[in-house]
Amino acid sequence: MAHADRITCPVLSTRVTTAEEAARHVAHGMSVGISGFTGAGHPKAVPGALADRIAVAHSRGEEFRIGLWSGASTAPEVDGRLAEVHGLDKRLPYNGDPTLRRLINTGEVDYVDAHLSHTAQQAWFGFYGPLDVAIVEVAAVLPNGLLVPGSSVGNNKAWLERAEKVVLEVNHWQPRDLEGFHDVYYGTALPPHRLPIQMTHPMQRIGDPYLRVDPAKVVAVVETNAPDRNSPLNPPDDASRDMAGFLVDFLRHEVAAGRIPPNLLPLQSGVGNVANAVMEGLLTAEFTGMTAFTEVIQDGLLDLLDAGKLDAVSATSFGLSEDGAARFLADPGHYKGRILLRSQEISNHPELVRRLGVIAINGMIEADVYGNVNSTHVMGSAIMNGIGGSGDFARNAYLNFFVSPSTAKRGSISSIVPMVSHVDHTEHDVHVLVTERGLADLRGLSPTDRADRIIEHCAHPDYADRLRDYVDRAKAARPEARHTPHLLDEALGWHRAFLRDGHM
Repeated sequence: MAHADRITCPVLSTRVTTAEEAARHVAHGMSVGISGFTGAGHPKAVPGALADRIAVAHSRGEEFRIGLWSGASTAPEVDGRLAEVHGLDKRLPYNGDPTLRRLINTGEVDYVDAHLSHTAQQAWFGFYGPLDVAIVEVAAVLPNGLLVPGSSVGNNKAWLERAEKVVLEVNHWQPRDLEGFHDVYYGTALPPHRLPIQMTHPMQRIGDPYLRVDPAKVVAVVETNAPDRNSPLNPPDDASRDMAGFLVDFLRHEVAAGRIPPNLLPLQSGVGNVANAVMEGLLTAEFTGMTAFTEVIQDGLLDLLDAGKLDAVSATSFGLSEDGAARFLADPGHYKGRILLRSQEISNHPELVRRLGVIAINGMIEADVYGNVNSTHVMGSAIMNGIGGSGDFARNAYLNFFVSPSTAKRGSISSIVPMVSHVDHTEHDVHVLVTERGLADLRGLSPTDRADRIIEHCAHPDYADRLRDYVDRAKAARPEARHTPHLLDEALGWHRAFLRDGHM
């Protein structure tokens, strides 16, 4: 790979080296910040070289483990490879790798599951301690030392600012035409010096098209030419399409009631087949002139852009399938001016989510009859992935939806339970629940009214009568405490039954 057109800074071009040499700047006990968000923009070479070093050290009986900070999930060649060699002692703020998930759940790796909007600011607050090395992928290094970001921004700005040493990976796979797709805000400050963020539209530019780095901190520049982890498209199934249908019809109802405009409000959706089904539903719906203020750009958002239904998307990362990535790479200019990538401290910022009036759509593991939602833990203890950005958006959204099939494990688990085994989103923050059975609008309802609506509209028939029985008996058990009635000796009995018998 010739770097003449990608690394044009005279100073940094002298620091081009191999991944193996760059990895030598990481030592046991260090904290390392890496780029990457949902498999886009992660470093492709240095983490693997680092894993090889760790494996050799362990074969000699030497201790070698690091703390790893990122934007969100990365890819098997980062989280998976480092987990395989048992090279991690701490991970934050999100994980999606199955190998690492097993090590987190067995207690080998300490996991800090944090709101994605909080990570950069808490790093600046010093909550996580010093950051020793940042390993950040970019598309190009300009003559003046400015960096053209790649397919995700995530926490890169914070890592470049906070790290003692910086390793840059310049990936030739990232299109050079990405220059101009980014808006990196450098106006944040520590309390009490904070000022309002001056943004009133999802596509308003408030920052710079480039990342900044102190050239004196850059100890290595590595060239790569490797694709992102382009995830297979999760095609919507019948249940997902049913949920999407309920949700889109509800948006129609809100427009007719005058609570949202005909072009809706800025949309945010999590990843997965339900999100893809919602985008598919919006593609055939009557709404036009839509915008999105979200985290990840999946194929469905490209479909809406291409169809002229969606005017613009603000996000922090791509999260495309192989076909979606090929579509974007074939003509990036087609999307320029309609896609803007920001740091996740801005894409997920509560101030902006509330000001813009975002409509948020996120998945859940389970909800209880009163509307509390568990997004992260299976049977109360085992982490699945993490809270991600769902809390950033749900608590501050104009309107939020939590979606899930009504059952899991072929019907052996109910997604609607008497009491959630872990709480990520309290009943105070949950507006609408959706399953393939129906939709429950919880706004303005008391807890017991919520229970009636959730059981009627969202619970699977195999479990609905038992849920009603639980609520009725809880009301009768303590007549003086009927606001949120529970039977504490059996509230988690369904979870206990599953762990014991394999069925709720």
